[in-house]
Amino acid sequence: MTKKKSESLEWIKALAIAIILVVIARSFLITPIVVEGASMNTTLQDKDRMIVTKIGDPKRFDIVVFHANEQQDYIKRVIGLPGDTIEFKNDTLYVNGKAYDEPYLDDQKVARAGDLTEPFKLEDTAVGQKTVPEGTVFVMGDNRQNSEDSRMIGAIPMDQIVGKTNLIYYPFKDFKIIHN
Repeated sequence: MTKKKSESLEWIKALAIAIILVVIARSFLITPIVVEGASMNTTLQDKDRMIVTKIGDPKRFDIVVFHANEQQDYIKRVIGLPGDTIEFKNDTLYVNGKAYDEPYLDDQKVARAGDLTEPFKLEDTAVGQKTVPEGTVFVMGDNRQNSEDSRMIGAIPMDQIVGKTNLIYYPFKDFKIIHN
């Protein structure tokens, strides 16, 4: 009888350790999210399921999840880092005066005539300054015509960023790692 009791106790310990590890991993390392809406089309689709990594600071062109308000998290792409100047003209991104290619928009550019991104300077957006403020990032959705992003809601404080994401795990047919 004690052998069965000892075996049961070992199973309970193993299960408790597994639960503790899952809680720690979800709290500090990774968490799943579901993409809602079309603001990141064609890179991400509505209802894609992804893994968010909570380690490290975001870099330019990373896809991040952040708290937009108390009820909603948004998923967008980091365009500007603290101290950057941002400008779009002739459908080209300029950061600190240097033109950047945005290959993740290529599918949309082929499908659409005209500018994908309306021209603007950072100070003409909700940020209202010439440079991205310290401790914040400037984010935009890949679906530039249909995205509520830093142009409207302002720069995103770093402490509101949940983490970075680049792994779609569901639907299984769309499983992939997104390269920035």
